[in-house]
Amino acid sequence: MKIDLSGKTALVTASTAGIGHAIARGLAGAGAHVVINGRSQASVDKALDALARQLPTARFTGIPADLSDPAQTQALVDALPAIDILVNNAGIFGLVDFFQTDDAQWDHYWQTNVLSGVRLSRALLPGMVERGWGRVVFISSESARNIPADMIHYGVSKTAQLALSRGLAKRVAGSGVTVNAVLPGPTLSDGFATMMAEEVKRTGKSLEALGKEFVMAHRASSVIQRMASVDEVANLVVYVCSPQASATSGAALRVDGGVIDDIV
Repeated sequence: MKIDLSGKTALVTASTAGIGHAIARGLAGAGAHVVINGRSQASVDKALDALARQLPTARFTGIPADLSDPAQTQALVDALPAIDILVNNAGIFGLVDFFQTDDAQWDHYWQTNVLSGVRLSRALLPGMVERGWGRVVFISSESARNIPADMIHYGVSKTAQLALSRGLAKRVAGSGVTVNAVLPGPTLSDGFATMMAEEVKRTGKSLEALGKEFVMAHRASSVIQRMASVDEVANLVVYVCSPQASATSGAALRVDGGVIDDIV
C-alpha cells in the first residue's frame, strides 16, 4: 500500500514534539504540505529546523498559537490556507487527585483538550465538506475508556473527544469527509522522556527499559508489554488520513498495545 497525500494540506496541532511531531513527519513523508503548530514561535522554529533536516524536500509551514485561547485559535484559523486534513493533537495531562482539582483546572483541560478541537473543526470542516474530501482526527487516549483514578479530569476530557468525533462523523455523513479518533496507550514520547530523565541517570537503564517497567507496573493488561513509539502511533494516523481509509469514519481506533482489555 502506497499512501499518497500529494496536493493535500494538513494542520497538526501541538506538532513541535512527541506524537504530534511524528504525525507531521509522517504526513509530510506521504506528500502532504503540513502546517506545524506549537505554543511559541521558538518551539515552532525548532521543529521546522528538525523537519527540514529529516525531510529536505517536504513542504512545511509554521504557525504558533496557544489553542486553549479562543483568540489565538481564531488567529491561527485566519492565517491558514485551505485545510484538507485536521489532526487535533493538542492536549495536556497531569496527575491531580479529583478532590484537589478545582474548577480552574477543569476548565483549562476542557479548553485545551476539547474546545480546541471543537473550534478548529467548526472552522475547517465546512470547507472540507464543500470540496467533497477531508479528514479530521482527534488524538484521544486509552484513558478515554480506561479512566485513570489519579487524573479523572484528563480521562473525562479524552472521553469527550470520542463523543465529539462520533457526532461530527454523523454530522458530515455522506460528504466524503471522515472523522475519527485515535487512542494511543503508553507511548515513548518526549514528555515521558522528560519525566524519566533523572531515573535514566540514576539507574543507567534505557528509556525503553523504563518504559517497559512502567507498562508492566501500571498497564499490566498490555498485550505488547512495552510502550509504543511515537512513529507507531503516527503510522495509524497517517493511514486514517489517507484516501485508502475512506470507509473508516466515526470510529475509535486503538493503538494502545492492547491495554484496553476487551474485544471491541
